[in-house]
Amino acid sequence: MSDAKVLLERRGGIGYLTLDRPTGLNALDLEMVRALHGALRDWEQDPGVRVIVLRGNGPKAFCAGGDVRALYDSYQRGDDLHLTFFTEEYALDLALHRYPKPVLALAHGLVLGGGMGLVQAARLRIVSERTRMAMPETAIGYFPDVGASHFLPRLPDQLGLYLGLTGVQIGPADALAAGLADVFIAEATTDDLLQRLEAATAQGPTDLAALLQEFATAPAESARLTDLRPAIAEHFAAATVEELRGSLQAESRSAYRDWAQETLATLDARSPLAVATALELLRQGGGLSLEQCFALELHLDRRWFEKGEIIEGVRAMLVDKDRTPHWNPARWQDLDPRRVAAFFTDFRHS
Repeated sequence: MSDAKVLLERRGGIGYLTLDRPTGLNALDLEMVRALHGALRDWEQDPGVRVIVLRGNGPKAFCAGGDVRALYDSYQRGDDLHLTFFTEEYALDLALHRYPKPVLALAHGLVLGGGMGLVQAARLRIVSERTRMAMPETAIGYFPDVGASHFLPRLPDQLGLYLGLTGVQIGPADALAAGLADVFIAEATTDDLLQRLEAATAQGPTDLAALLQEFATAPAESARLTDLRPAIAEHFAAATVEELRGSLQAESRSAYRDWAQETLATLDARSPLAVATALELLRQGGGLSLEQCFALELHLDRRWFEKGEIIEGVRAMLVDKDRTPHWNPARWQDLDPRRVAAFFTDFRHS
């Protein structure tokens, strides 16, 4: 498997799944999704594999998401790779969520989009000083997927709505505080941790949580969002984007005024259609099961490439790189709510 973009290795009682596409920030393509899912199926039946460790090669990223440029190119050719990719990616994520053996994710570097789908499906999520997490989909005219409609609405103080609509990145301290990570372990000690884990799992069942706590420390940085959480909870409880924008515009408290203006500017740079659809998706997802959330996301995917904004977003950000997307509509005032509602019609929760 020298040309593989996913490396499979067994040491001790650990099965290592290593994303190995560092020059592409370990972005997932269909081949990688199938390799990951195939290994999980095999190792589920192997009593010698007691723990799965999921990690990424290279200095920059665990995984920067799905390879949306490949999906863009396929769609422009008239192919349906995007439908196959999302169907199989979500099936992989769901399999990780439901996996009967412990999955430990080493979330070093960028953890974006599809990378978040993998990490949030793991039973134990380890962050380090390099971790930067985000669901940045609205920046390319898309919506948070890979199960985000389930895990984002369940974060405290509307943090999930804030992260999902704006796409802002957070560091390890905020990831821990928000409930998007379980433990901080300095990257320099990761090899020692894995050696201990290999030796322990080779002998039999292991108390993973206790072992991780031996290596756990606190991030050097503080949680940046802690002081903002009262404002986030207040503003992002809004029922509509219009209400949210009005609330941010009216923020007059000195502790929150600059943040509110910055957040408003971020939202206004995004696709109005994508942000409004993302808000509706996250609101609905808060009342759905995990399986239903994946089904709803796939339901939206089947319509979004033709009727959404991802093609224009990818063109502007990744193809032509002019960073000037021509959203339709360009202004919030011109967005017809019926366009948003149409994406959700005919979806059945059962």
